[in-house]
Amino acid sequence: MRRSICTIVMAGYAVLVISCQQPVQLQNDQLTIKWSGGDEAKISEIIVQTDSNQSSRVTPSGEYTLLYSQGKPDSIPTIFKTVTGVSFPEPIFKYQIDHWKRSTSPVTLNTAGEAFHFYPAVDRASESEIYFSKELPVASITASWKLDPVYTSDIVVTQRLIAKQDGYYSLATPSLTTIPIEEVAWATVPGYFQGSQLQDNFVLAYAYGQGIPNLPVVYPERCASTLSPIVTSKNGITVSVSPAPGVARDPWESDHKTHEEWKLGLSHMNRKGAISPTLYYPVLGEPLSKLKAGDTLQYEFRFSVTKGDWYKNLKHTINDSYHFDEQLALRENKESLINRIHAMRHYLTDSKTSLWNIESFEGKKIGGQSYLGGVVGSSGDAMKNSDYGAMWMLANATDDPILKKQVLPYALNFKLVQQQTEPGFFRGAAIGQYYLAKRKKFVEEWGEFVEPVSLTYYTMLDDGNILLFEPDNKELQQRLRLGAELLLQWQKPDGSWEVAYDRHTEQPIFTDIKDLRPTFYGLLVAHRIFKEQRYLDAARKGADWLIEKGVKQGHFIGVCGDARYAPDFATAQIAQALLDLYEVTGDTKYKDAALEAVRFYTTSIYTHPVASEKIKTVKNVERKDWEITQSGLSFEHGGIMGSAQRHGPIQLASHAGLFVRIYQLTDDSLFLAMARSAAIGRDAFVDQATHVASYYWNAMSNGAGPYPHHAWWQIGWITDYLLAEAELRSNGEIDFPRGFVTPKVGPHQSYGFAPGKIYTDPANLIIRDGLVVSDNPNIETLTALSVDHKSLFIIMMNDIGRKVTTTVGVDVTKLKTGLQIKDATDLQTGTPATLNQRTKFQLSPYGITVLKLRLE
Repeated sequence: MRRSICTIVMAGYAVLVISCQQPVQLQNDQLTIKWSGGDEAKISEIIVQTDSNQSSRVTPSGEYTLLYSQGKPDSIPTIFKTVTGVSFPEPIFKYQIDHWKRSTSPVTLNTAGEAFHFYPAVDRASESEIYFSKELPVASITASWKLDPVYTSDIVVTQRLIAKQDGYYSLATPSLTTIPIEEVAWATVPGYFQGSQLQDNFVLAYAYGQGIPNLPVVYPERCASTLSPIVTSKNGITVSVSPAPGVARDPWESDHKTHEEWKLGLSHMNRKGAISPTLYYPVLGEPLSKLKAGDTLQYEFRFSVTKGDWYKNLKHTINDSYHFDEQLALRENKESLINRIHAMRHYLTDSKTSLWNIESFEGKKIGGQSYLGGVVGSSGDAMKNSDYGAMWMLANATDDPILKKQVLPYALNFKLVQQQTEPGFFRGAAIGQYYLAKRKKFVEEWGEFVEPVSLTYYTMLDDGNILLFEPDNKELQQRLRLGAELLLQWQKPDGSWEVAYDRHTEQPIFTDIKDLRPTFYGLLVAHRIFKEQRYLDAARKGADWLIEKGVKQGHFIGVCGDARYAPDFATAQIAQALLDLYEVTGDTKYKDAALEAVRFYTTSIYTHPVASEKIKTVKNVERKDWEITQSGLSFEHGGIMGSAQRHGPIQLASHAGLFVRIYQLTDDSLFLAMARSAAIGRDAFVDQATHVASYYWNAMSNGAGPYPHHAWWQIGWITDYLLAEAELRSNGEIDFPRGFVTPKVGPHQSYGFAPGKIYTDPANLIIRDGLVVSDNPNIETLTALSVDHKSLFIIMMNDIGRKVTTTVGVDVTKLKTGLQIKDATDLQTGTPATLNQRTKFQLSPYGITVLKLRLE
């Protein structure tokens, strides 16, 4: 361009040279960015306006990087060891080995190819946009920079490359700033890691996300929940970079899964290893990176330079760049969530569809559902139960004789024999999550060991939830106490626990990681049941350790043994457990820590790609893009080792109720948007025959598949979410007591063991087929019966952000009381309501209507 101007208009060329040799800048009321100008234009100053009188500066750079390889880079992995000197991962962890090999190749470790580091020349500049260019031996590079006119903390950059040689190319985003490690307050690639300090052990940083990796690794977008590496300086300025929507891979581009394609790389460092949020596009060695001489590639991204912490910056990218909150407007249901609960009850009371088994073990008849996933030692004979709170809730709310007589007694026996009662080191512990029917043996998922957190989960939480419904069950009380005493015995002086003990040697194993999980919560359960101060004191001691070593540092591990404890939904459980501890103690440090933990959990939820109305095909069925989007769904576990690398996120939105409660506490709308995005309009993942949703995203509408017990968890989280919404929308006038977090999959809690409050009336949650019927699937209808059985309450909620009309029918004969409706009152207005077999109601966006029907 400069040569053509020189040739055609010499005077114009002279003016251009003079202007481009001088410093150039972009400036608005938030940012000032100055370049030195000339043939090597470096950023000389970045000024951030922090208030009307003060400004802050960040360390400027402006260096560009291009990666080039004439041939496809090799994939030979590098071996890394844990802090205990063991090569990682051990051979038994078959699901992780391939992920780890792929994640320690030269491309991912950012050592592949030749790196060209350069500063470009300024081509031309105006007040609103600056153009740069550079001629390299292998490519021509151009870039334009401009400030976003709406989001004035953002710089929008477009880069373009023209290849001069055949080969593989990856064009990194320039280093806007390089932040000395001693000035870093926080860094994260959401979905992969977070922390305030460099982590010396690469495995802890890279596999477990505990601290800042000390290598300039390149992360795939597959588990980057939000496409934005973020770094916060100690001066309170946060810098991030994010691609324009559409640059990263679409996980279901048209008619098949494209989730594992790798188009975009993300890093907290540039190629030289300096802390600097960086994107790499395309990824070296991947299909898009292969160019012939003359080929062109171009992409757009934005730097965000904001005042405040990483979380504020994250929300900015989620809502302002990727329009996450706006996408709720697309969502609507084909089936209401409450209708799915009704349908799943019938699925679960049919032993054939639910794969319910009754086996003999040590003189007891025990019941459980077949588990056809991976369990060490299983030959297709593993059995498991999941959400005991949901089991007892559904049985009591429906008064279903099949559940009460043919399910609960045998599920209780399963729980009793699952716990070791013989004297010894493991007395009181759960001897395994799974029962192998052929071998007549309880086993853990992935080895011969016992975890203190499993003691909390499979002894104390399940026992506690049942005891809420059966408070006089002496045998269960004894079992809960056995567990509590063992948890006290195993607690270390600092309040922590071991990750696991070898079943045979009774020695600690997995000593390379710490038990950064909500193990303390079992003692809170014991305190609530037994009212003994020593259990609460020990729970607080465990929570205090976890806050210091885990929450404050952003360090966590998970509870899935087959993933070698990669961080997972246990992080959300920590948040709910700390909130429960806050409610008991009134100590605000637990609330504050809960809020910090739950903010970390937002990085376990996809916020991309931007959902649309585009038509795609799934198993020969046309689906709108928003119906199958990953955006809004959470990981089972993300990171380098997580299942989301291959399968994508999960449908089990256990966090939804917690997120509604967090919104009530904070007024932070991201939590409410995330809860609703996960819960509403996910029908494409629901099996039409059973009404059970698939677990992994890539299974689409396959239903429960090898995990029939997941239906209980689905009933549990849906109930928790709907009652949380009812409490929110009624401004606390609807309030049902919550039980304990259910084991393993997240923070949802049990209900139905005690009356709740509907305005001024005590009432019990009830679920009856055909009692209330709505013709609009976007309307949820919850029902409750007053404790004196003289009033029926109907809670109607609109699931979507548009005004809707529904016809509702009520059939009180389903109560089997012989009573009829005397009159009805709208409790929100206090005015009489008209109600018959078919009555029309109009509900406002995300609205609620609460009716009280007097019976006689």
